Amino acid sequence: MIAATWPVARSGRLLHLDPRAGRFRDTSLAELPALLRSGDLLVVNDAATLPASLTAVAPRGARVEVRLLGETEPGRWRAVLFGEGDWRTRTEERPAPPVLGPGDTLELDRLRATVVSVWYPSPRLVDLRFEAEGDALWSALYRLGRPIQYAHLEAGLALSDVQTVYASRPWAAELPSAGRPLSWELLLDLKRRGIALSALTHAAGLSSTGDPALDHALPLPERYEIPEPTVTAVMGARASGGRVVAVGTSVVRALEGCAVRHGGKLASGRGTTDLVVGPGFVPQVVDGLLTGFHEPGSSHLGLLRAFVPPSLLDAAYSHAEAEGYRAHEFGDSSLILAA
Repeated sequence: MIAATWPVARSGRLLHLDPRAGRFRDTSLAELPALLRSGDLLVVNDAATLPASLTAVAPRGARVEVRLLGETEPGRWRAVLFGEGDWRTRTEERPAPPVLGPGDTLELDRLRATVVSVWYPSPRLVDLRFEAEGDALWSALYRLGRPIQYAHLEAGLALSDVQTVYASRPWAAELPSAGRPLSWELLLDLKRRGIALSALTHAAGLSSTGDPALDHALPLPERYEIPEPTVTAVMGARASGGRVVAVGTSVVRALEGCAVRHGGKLASGRGTTDLVVGPGFVPQVVDGLLTGFHEPGSSHLGLLRAFVPPSLLDAAYSHAEAEGYRAHEFGDSSLILAA
């Protein structure tokens, strides 16, 4: 499949997969309101994308890249370390960083971070504590950091390139990309047609690290927060026969992870999910999914197999490749939803 190499307008092609009918068809994102119906609920991830890529100097002078996953508790951040180089080199070809242990420090211009702990399954997965706190820390992160990006892109990204129109708190390590094509005009059209909109916040993590052991463990546990109005909207939609459509795999993981944690029911508030959705998983909350096109073997593609029979998904992806659909975070969209 063709990799989208640069952000384009908030529109694009849409491949609609109907699991019940066992078919798919080409359409456009502009037709999304017509593919949904009054009483349906669209749930988005409103996490803003962090400037999560930071350049640092390790003990003994080695340069490393720090990719922040998010704040696990006040003042403590989980991160993945990369060796020399930057996004222009494929992650699989980046050298490993020096092995650090608790007490080692990283110098990031005028910001210092200390390794607090190292996590299984890779010494590259660490917890850091920054010397700065509060507003001073956030100012430093936005001054020094850049968006995480990968070698398939043609140029460096600005932070504004990796935000949805409804982005709120900076929780996401990478762009919750399924929602990026959604414009305010399209969202307002949905509301005019009686399709409800709700939001949750999920700390979308890394797509790839280049470390086989760590990549095999993706997705890592990620935090979420589901507000009470979203719980009420989900319950209301299901009670009235409406369909709950998740915008992105991160929304699926938050809703289904919360339901598993609470015995099949949604509960408002914050939590952390280590749920990996894949073949054989029976969704309890989500009826459909708006998402992009994902790489073979990725956890994102595995998640789709909980919603689509393998034969239909494989046929749809073969069709998308033949028709030149674009993949990755700035690519085209697919809607998995029974008519």
